[in-house]
Amino acid sequence: MHKYISSLQNPFVKELVLLKEKSRHRRKKGVFLLEGVREIQLAIKGGYVIEQLLVCKDICTLEALEKIQNISDQILEVSTEVYKKIAYRESTEGSIAVVQSKMHTLNNIVFKRKAPLLLIAESPEKPGNIGALLRTADAANVDAILIANPKTDLYNPNTIRSSVGCVFTTQIATGSTEEILTYLQNNNISIYAAALHKESTPYYQQDFTQPTAIAVGTEATGLTSSWLENSHQKIIIPMNGKIDSMNVSVAASILLFEAMRQRDFKS
Repeated sequence: MHKYISSLQNPFVKELVLLKEKSRHRRKKGVFLLEGVREIQLAIKGGYVIEQLLVCKDICTLEALEKIQNISDQILEVSTEVYKKIAYRESTEGSIAVVQSKMHTLNNIVFKRKAPLLLIAESPEKPGNIGALLRTADAANVDAILIANPKTDLYNPNTIRSSVGCVFTTQIATGSTEEILTYLQNNNISIYAAALHKESTPYYQQDFTQPTAIAVGTEATGLTSSWLENSHQKIIIPMNGKIDSMNVSVAASILLFEAMRQRDFKS
């Protein structure tokens, strides 16, 4: 019989609430909370280690229970009240896992092909935007997404939610702008900087079939000078409307799918 927790005052429950709410606590403990059977399965497939599985049988469907029974032998049953206290989302099938974080270092990146395709995101702040970028990176089958000077936690519940689990399906590395620039130069990867600049040329005029890194900045300020000065080419998405900017994940999608189109055509 699995252990059962029903009290909101239980020390372990309080610990779980801290993991949900505090990025600093997640970093200190090296673990994070993950909700939903699909997301948990994606994390396992991505090589993540499940430390504890929490199940609320009043919410969890029989189908979901069957799927998670084989995930871990460390299953803890919780009451509906406790589950609602620690859950970030309203409908996650009554399952939450405590998962070990990974070290997202540049040295751990393994290229899937001879001419890698990378997405660079400089200083993304909004968890929702990071999640959307991760979904785009997954859809475009990039070799990795590199986050320069990250402003938020990869394991923020909203990042995981908005990525629909894609935080676990694509290689991710973080570092300073200088570290990532050095990494790209050492691996002979050309940098294409998305920027509103007088030297920018339309993105579809570029050759993305070679080792390529497409760099995008924040919607408010764009890429910093370090990326512009070290880029192989500054590129722009021509727009015919009244404004000259678009959501960063939308821009990244356009650029990455053009790279995909070129590579599919070449093959």
